[in-house]
Amino acid sequence: MGSATHTSEAIVLGIESSCDETAVALVRGDRTIIAQAIASQEAEHAPYGGVVPEIAARAHAERLAPMLEKVMAEAGLGLDDVDAIAATAGPGLIGGVMVGLVSAKALAMASGKPLLAINHLEGHALSPRLADAELGFPYLLLLVSGGHCQILSVEGVGRYRRLATTIDDALGEAFDKTAKILRLGYPGGPAVERLALEGDPKAVPLPRPLKGSAEPHFSFAGLKSAVLRAVESGAHSSADIAASFQQAAVDCLLDRLERALVKAGPFPLEILAARHDMRFTAPPLALCTDNAAMIAWAGCERLALAGADFAGDPLDFVARPRWPLDPAAEAVRGAGVKG
Repeated sequence: MGSATHTSEAIVLGIESSCDETAVALVRGDRTIIAQAIASQEAEHAPYGGVVPEIAARAHAERLAPMLEKVMAEAGLGLDDVDAIAATAGPGLIGGVMVGLVSAKALAMASGKPLLAINHLEGHALSPRLADAELGFPYLLLLVSGGHCQILSVEGVGRYRRLATTIDDALGEAFDKTAKILRLGYPGGPAVERLALEGDPKAVPLPRPLKGSAEPHFSFAGLKSAVLRAVESGAHSSADIAASFQQAAVDCLLDRLERALVKAGPFPLEILAARHDMRFTAPPLALCTDNAAMIAWAGCERLALAGADFAGDPLDFVARPRWPLDPAAEAVRGAGVKG
């Protein structure tokens, strides 16, 4: 491997297949997204009202090779031009994760380039630095997805301190379940957001679970149950329920983030409200959903820290359905804790 591996000229091929998006991207260490492609599986899963793991894995297997060819052709590059192959190795739906990781292993073996087995959550955690060249460590991260709802102190590449997690549903799950209660179809989250625009966020008295509690953990199961009771009462329109649910969820996020600031300590955080005299950074929406650019960028970050003799992760690296960013984090009360 040449010296470009450890400079801003390094190029990493990223593969993402942890859930229901198949994604491929080429990213350079100077934050240039050279080429990328994302294929959604909404049509395949819509009849079932949610993601079916077996269908997702099969779709990844069918789409990944053509997408790899498309991205490489669009960039005008071959594997010889790539410095490393990065792929999501977990957490996620294990069948889909294995499709992407096995493909990355094959490419790494064929090309002699290093394999980078990337934690999907680390891809999300480092994506703000792909979008913002001025963002340095440490920073406070709100990580919200279908399966995770966490607040983390991002102290460096591979160094994360979990300050809060959900004790039951993640926020994405709560949105999806609310959509099912309101019979809005799949995908549920965007449908709730669209309907909420037509409603009054103050119309339905919904709870703010754990608001004001000492620890910054999240809980959304009670909010979801309150939505169900509001629907069963017949006293409110679906739009008002959606708007009130969304407002309650946002209120919970803001309260929990405020509490996390107290727990995080006095080091300079790069994210939160202006009243704390801190800068807020949010990646563009395309980098917030599951995508391969963030996986490739996490690979770039790792390469930048590696020595000249860096050989990558072993080719027998095992896909992981669960993979917390902070394995040493204390367990919290409640069942169904998400990482």
